[in-house]
Amino acid sequence: MPERFAGDWLALREPADHAARPDSLLGPLNDALALCERPLHVMDLGSGAGSNLRYLAPRLSGPQHWTLVDHDADLLATIAAPHEAVTITPQVLDFSGGPPPIPPDAGLVTASALLDLVAANWLDRLVMTLIESLVPALFALSYDGRIEWSHPHAADERVRTAVNRHQRTDKGFGPALGPDAAAYCARALTTNGLRVITETSDWRLGKGQAALAAALIGGWAEAAAEMEPQGRPLFQDWARSRVRDIADGRVHLSVGHCDMLVLGKR
Repeated sequence: MPERFAGDWLALREPADHAARPDSLLGPLNDALALCERPLHVMDLGSGAGSNLRYLAPRLSGPQHWTLVDHDADLLATIAAPHEAVTITPQVLDFSGGPPPIPPDAGLVTASALLDLVAANWLDRLVMTLIESLVPALFALSYDGRIEWSHPHAADERVRTAVNRHQRTDKGFGPALGPDAAAYCARALTTNGLRVITETSDWRLGKGQAALAAALIGGWAEAAAEMEPQGRPLFQDWARSRVRDIADGRVHLSVGHCDMLVLGKR
């Protein structure tokens, strides 16, 4: 079973997610969808509480129908269509064993903050599904391993290294690719002749995002301690220091993510 993410965490990260996503992919995406039947059928994997729907639906032209796929029925039940031109169908499904089939009438496959959770064999199956269907896809906000601070702390790199090790542990889909996922997926798709466009979608966190930063930093300290139990006191001290730094406006934090648009054969 995939990891379950609390609704309050998803709500906390949504503004940073939306602010990070690059507008430059929207033009090529809408061009690719121009000839699709309407309403456009969008299949969204790992929908959670609907953040990807709320970001993307207003930026796609014309009427749309979204199939929202997630294993968490409670989160899916909270989602409402963002405007009158959009209809939604929640689908409760545990797809930890492999990506679900793409509906024959789907015009777009999307996911947000999903690829870095899955194993290589899961991603291989997704790649083959996209190659066979040639349906465009947009995969947003895959963590890529970069954690950058405007001012250094002696423990920053040790924490980042431990966190990235933790990102490669099993998140419910087998041993996760973690920060390597987006590059792995892009390489497999381009090797098989598909056109792939990638852009950075980094979180930029400062005093105005102190609550999100505090939750993130606390999670990192715990993840690092799971990888290095003997370092727990150091990681806890680091977390307290970094939370104060952000809250007081002394530092800014950048967390590396990647957005990937997958189009047809080159």
